[in-house]
Amino acid sequence: MTISGTLQCAIAAAAVALIVTGAMAAEPSGTPQTRSVPPVNSGGNPYRVIRDWAQLTIEKRPWGGSNGVAIDRDGKTVWATDRCSAGTSPGCVGTSANPIHHFDENGKEIRSFGGGMFVWPHGIHVDRDDNVWVTDSGMPTPALLQKYPGEEKKGSAVFKFSPDGKLLLTLGKPGMQGDPPDALTEPTVVLTDPATGDVYVAESHSDVNGPNLVGRISVFDKSGKFLRVIGKTGSGPGEFRTPHGLVWDSQGRLIVADRHNHRIQILTRAGSYVGELHEFSRASGIAIDANDTIYVSDSESDARVHPGWMRGIRIGSLRDGHVMMFIPPHKTETPDGAMGEGIAVDPAGNIYTAEANIRGVTKYVKQ
Repeated sequence: MTISGTLQCAIAAAAVALIVTGAMAAEPSGTPQTRSVPPVNSGGNPYRVIRDWAQLTIEKRPWGGSNGVAIDRDGKTVWATDRCSAGTSPGCVGTSANPIHHFDENGKEIRSFGGGMFVWPHGIHVDRDDNVWVTDSGMPTPALLQKYPGEEKKGSAVFKFSPDGKLLLTLGKPGMQGDPPDALTEPTVVLTDPATGDVYVAESHSDVNGPNLVGRISVFDKSGKFLRVIGKTGSGPGEFRTPHGLVWDSQGRLIVADRHNHRIQILTRAGSYVGELHEFSRASGIAIDANDTIYVSDSESDARVHPGWMRGIRIGSLRDGHVMMFIPPHKTETPDGAMGEGIAVDPAGNIYTAEANIRGVTKYVKQ
């Protein structure tokens, strides 16, 4: 073998070693327990699908990708967020488009607001007093700041609005990432305690293999005073990797969609670990009804991150953790199809999903 050939082999071997080392260093999605669960891709489906149910008739523009959807306290009208622009970038940076929308029971837009405030609008929640909470999980990149000067004081915060769009409270410091009480890191969803008004904020949305990964739930009182942190980054009980959905069950327990760990975690209000469910796949969004039936949207499963599992909506009982119904993904050009991220269910049993990829809001009418 020539010297150049030897050198080429050494370089190739080093490259392979780097790849292998990187692959070993990158912690796989799921946990040892969830990776051993057989895929659940079947069940009854008593729903009729209405794509593009909600229309942006006020600004008369196309939907951006949507991550958040919520039912108003009236039980009929629907709130949703969108990212202002069609692609993953620039989101709402550099636009004045309103990313917060309220629709009547027929999908007609009632009002919209929030223009010029957000980078990447994400989760949305309606509290006991009809106020609307929205998370902004994005931060403007250096390239976006160069293209759109003056946008540096936006992103990574939570906003509380009155139903007509008046800003009432801000959690975190827009444009800054960090630890509470001074800042938040890519908040994904927000939930308020109907009894006390305390505010639970799930963080974060970053690269799960990053060295500074944050996985936690930060708790504030109703005035915005920081109280405590629940959990930490990891795969053990009470730990999180991309907590992406929060709801209360009938017992007042906190139910968490721990997306990258492929599980639903059940915690006490104080944050103590109670248990976990594994049949609901890679949960992007979670909703629950008065009977503790849970509705879980899986928008990301594929052969790489969750082999054998399909995207879709899995519906089952929180009491036994078993899936009873499965709604398959929308048919698209990709073999995995597409499914919404945010999910909500109204008192009549109809389901709504916020579509990050094919955009807009889908309604599933219970038949």
